[in-house]
Amino acid sequence: MAQSGILLIDKSEGWTSHDAVARTRRFLGTRKVGHAGTLDPMATGLLVLGAESSTRLLTYLVGLDKEYETVIRLGISTVTDDREGTATAVGDPYLIAKLSPAAIAAEAAKLTGDIQQAPSAVSAIKVDGRRAYDRVRAGEDVELPKRPVTVHEFELGEMRVERLSDAVTVVDIPARVRCSSGTYIRALARDLGAALGVGGHLISLRRTRVGPFQVTDARSIEDLDAAANPAAGDVAADPASFLLDPAEVARGLFPALELSEQQAIDLGQGKKLDVPDAPDAEIAAAIAPAGSLVGLVRIRAGKTRVLVNFPSGRGAAAIPAGGDRG
Repeated sequence: MAQSGILLIDKSEGWTSHDAVARTRRFLGTRKVGHAGTLDPMATGLLVLGAESSTRLLTYLVGLDKEYETVIRLGISTVTDDREGTATAVGDPYLIAKLSPAAIAAEAAKLTGDIQQAPSAVSAIKVDGRRAYDRVRAGEDVELPKRPVTVHEFELGEMRVERLSDAVTVVDIPARVRCSSGTYIRALARDLGAALGVGGHLISLRRTRVGPFQVTDARSIEDLDAAANPAAGDVAADPASFLLDPAEVARGLFPALELSEQQAIDLGQGKKLDVPDAPDAEIAAAIAPAGSLVGLVRIRAGKTRVLVNFPSGRGAAAIPAGGDRG
């Protein structure tokens, strides 16, 4: 039976997030696998997946801050704001030649902090019931409304001048971005190029962190394949050994509410608990004496309200939290 838990995957270029989920389902032997935020096929790096009842924990991971390493190319705009899209404009060679680290840094600073950002037109956002990318592919002009995002850090590396042809010269800049969930790194490249008057897009993108999760702790799809199909004489790895314990994940994200045996039973049935000594918390991880995650709760004025419960036991399907929701 499949085990509940969180799995960190280092996605390779060319894989879709759906591909990674499908391969993980096969590896873990369960259909119940989800993710806490996609990556474009061009992008590499960290995908946070949940299996079995831990898929319910993913809702609370989606909004975590993220960190990326990228290379921005100034001098060319594309329809997708990355190197996979058709070029729509090439910057003026005179303006490109005048680009300086100081000028680029000054415009990057304007894209740092709390900003209003228009997502890339080629995105999965729905416009009147249809994905924006479908409308773009159908030849429509799509301009998505701006939305608030936060760019905590937009750190630029050393600029490199690249001559692509006799007529086209570009400037490539490595960058590290730490941002809120929902930020489009492609849109940052687009907006930086637009502010400098030369256009811009991404030529590489790697997600290195999601909240407390680091890509250095992730496993590749190839690791999963090797574990499932060991070399002659080797023993296949237990898929559960690839999973992070949901209770430990929840402890790392939220304050812990340690339960008695009876409280764990009551909370599992959706009942409110009296916890007079517990401080108020919008989200707290309710942990059973044996160390399992019983649920996530809100604590106010010494009483709990269930946000979501997690079934115990291996292979149990996720169930909705019961009880009073008032």
